[in-house]
Amino acid sequence: MNTGKLLEWYRQNKRDLPWRQTKAPYKIWLSEIILQQTQVKQGLPYYQKFVTHYPTVQDLAAASEQQVLNLWQGLGYYSRARNLHFTAKNIVNDYQGKFPKTYKDLLKLKGVGEYTAAAIASFCYNEPVAVLDGNVYRVLSRLFGIDTPINTTEGKKIFKQLAQNQLDKQQPGLYNQAIMEFGALHCKPAQPQCVTCPLSSECVAFQTGQTENLPVKLSKVKVKQRYLHYFLVEWQGHIILEKRESKGIWQNLYQLPLIETGPKNSISDKDLRKLYKQYQIIPLNKPVILEKTRHKLTHQHLHIGFWQLKSLQKPLSIVQKTSIRDYPLPIVIAKFLDNNIL
Repeated sequence: MNTGKLLEWYRQNKRDLPWRQTKAPYKIWLSEIILQQTQVKQGLPYYQKFVTHYPTVQDLAAASEQQVLNLWQGLGYYSRARNLHFTAKNIVNDYQGKFPKTYKDLLKLKGVGEYTAAAIASFCYNEPVAVLDGNVYRVLSRLFGIDTPINTTEGKKIFKQLAQNQLDKQQPGLYNQAIMEFGALHCKPAQPQCVTCPLSSECVAFQTGQTENLPVKLSKVKVKQRYLHYFLVEWQGHIILEKRESKGIWQNLYQLPLIETGPKNSISDKDLRKLYKQYQIIPLNKPVILEKTRHKLTHQHLHIGFWQLKSLQKPLSIVQKTSIRDYPLPIVIAKFLDNNIL
């Protein structure tokens, strides 16, 4: 690869992003965790919120998990936020508030995988270790015409070695940022700008008409269909809101009382009696459907119904309607409450 052309393209076309104006490992780490499985335009406001609320790793470590999850609300993949908070406390308590300075030691942090460790090590400490994300896979597979699936053991081994071989060892941080930005803005998944590409003369995919076919990724994701019924149970200016303790989606966020059904999507009288007993509800009315929606996650499609119910007596797990914003909520529930209560 003509590294000089790549770096020149980067100097002329790179986006002005706040985490590129610092070598502070805390801010680089924060940006990388936020941008995992998140586009820059969506992640940028969250990065700015976190830096404002928690300007140092010590500030983040001192926050409660509920505060961190509340600030993360709407970004999805909430395990990232829980790992972020855990690792902040780990760095303060076990590393004297200082980030590890090598790729190998960074990998020991919870939530920090090979890509994030390589990014921090190269951006902050100039360690010559290559990053490998979706953008880099795409650039390298097209440039060298590699059709080995990127999500196989063989593919990961091939691309890891190739990425390391192409790395500019003198300025690894700059090179890593350049190739990722090139994949994000120029060598895009759809409609890449091949005609104006500075690397087109050496790109195997362009020369052979294979650009749209690379990289190759085997489809392994089986999408699960789930049917969720949430109940807006109201009593004298309060509603029931409980912490979701079970593992899986939205762990440690707050939710309305839930009944999950099968694909027939119908709630039985037995389900309702169990719900009333669990929360000590004396229903004033039959549940009324207020809204139906679908919410798509990577591995799950959620078919959601929101029901309204009033209780004659004070139920369990109630909070004042006016304090709902103090609780971290899944974005689909937050939007429903915004439209129906707040």
